[in-house]
Amino acid sequence: MEGTVFTPSLEGIQHVKTPEGEMLTKPFLDVCKNILPVIEKFGAAMALVKSDIGGNITRLESKYSSNPTQFNFLYNMVKIEVETKTAKASSSCTNGLLWLTRAMDFLVELFRNLLEHKDWTMSQACSDSYSKTLKKWHGWLASSSFTVAMKLAPDRKKFMDVIGGTGDINGDIEKFCATFSPLLEENHKFLASVGLDNLKAS
Repeated sequence: MEGTVFTPSLEGIQHVKTPEGEMLTKPFLDVCKNILPVIEKFGAAMALVKSDIGGNITRLESKYSSNPTQFNFLYNMVKIEVETKTAKASSSCTNGLLWLTRAMDFLVELFRNLLEHKDWTMSQACSDSYSKTLKKWHGWLASSSFTVAMKLAPDRKKFMDVIGGTGDINGDIEKFCATFSPLLEENHKFLASVGLDNLKAS
């Protein structure tokens, strides 16, 4: 594998915004898609997260494909749903974007933990990032399924070897966290501006 599993995402992050600073739908979703192979390497521990992320990407992509011009900018999907009062529906694109962003927050936090806490096991790193990000939005059921899944986390060293490829894995993780975080932050800010950043799971 040329570079690391993060190489395609790092490449893609550069194209997510227009020169005017507008967030583009397709490039943003592609970056999220490029993270799926990383999640795959976690095996069973991340099966829930992976299907959740995959489902939300698919939902947003099919909306985009229905009218690429209208939905060229990511936030247009939300604005239209806010206008038609459908944003809070569980199958809305707004909901899809919110949970996709939260899942990405969890992953960024997890990768940060792997960089900063060399002595932590993978389960520790996962649990810590879960409690900092997704936990407060999850109901009891999701939370308990998640906690069980985290116990299946792979061996840390093996995982790092697998995702490392031929590149500088620590350097790439650092770059990924530093460049992707601000985009996620921007999604939250926008969702908060329309009063939709605090929806909880049932």
